[in-house]
Amino acid sequence: MPIIKVIIPAFNEEDSIKHVINDIPDIVDEVIVVSNNSTDNTEKNAKGLGATVLVEKQKGYGYACLKGMDYIAQQEKKADIIVFLDGDYSDYPEELVKIVNPIIEDDVDFVVGARVKELREKGSMTLPQIFGNWLATSLMRLFFRSTFTDLGPFRAIKYSKLLDLKMEDKTYGWTVEMQLKALKQKFTYREIPVNYRNRIGVSKVSGTIKGAIFAGVKILWWIFKYSFK
Repeated sequence: MPIIKVIIPAFNEEDSIKHVINDIPDIVDEVIVVSNNSTDNTEKNAKGLGATVLVEKQKGYGYACLKGMDYIAQQEKKADIIVFLDGDYSDYPEELVKIVNPIIEDDVDFVVGARVKELREKGSMTLPQIFGNWLATSLMRLFFRSTFTDLGPFRAIKYSKLLDLKMEDKTYGWTVEMQLKALKQKFTYREIPVNYRNRIGVSKVSGTIKGAIFAGVKILWWIFKYSFK
C-alpha cells in the first residue's frame, strides 16, 4: 500500500476536528492537523485523537497547507500520496478511499472531490461559492480546455507531483493555483463526485462578505495570471 498523509488546515475547529479525524479511514498513515493560530481547543482535541499537530501563526489557508508540506518534506520516509481535507466536517472523510483510488489503481496524478449539486446538503454552499466555482471552472474550460467543475478542497495528489507544482499561494488562492498548475504541467487528473454537508461552526471565508470577496478576487487573479502567461 502507498504511504498516505492527510493535511488538515484548521482554525478554531474544536467541535468538528474530532469528527473529521475519527472518520478518516485506516489506510491513512498519518493525519497532520495544522492549527492556523487557533485560540480554542482545536490543538488539544486533535492531539487527543492521535493526530500530529503543527502550529502556523501566519493566518491563511495556504500558509497552513505549506506548513504541513514542510513537515512532510523533513521526514525520512517519504509519502506517496497527499490528501488535503478541511477541518470543518463539511466533507465526508470516509470518502477518502474513493478520492485516492484513481491514483492507486489507475496511476492518475491528481484527484479533486467535486461537490456536485445532487450530493450537496441544502445550504452547504453559499450562492457566492456556487457562482465563484462556476465562473472559475468556466474560465478554466475556456482558457485551458479543462474538465474541472469544482474547486473542492477535498483532494489527493501524488507527493512527487505536488512538489513539481511549487505551490506558493498563502491564502484563498491555494485550490485554484493547484488546479491551474496541474493543467499547465499536463498532469492526468480526475474529478470524483463527493457528498457535502453544512459545516460545523461558521465559515471563515464564505461566511463573511469580506472573505467571499477576497477569495473571489484571488481566484480570478490566478486564472488570468496563468491565462496570459
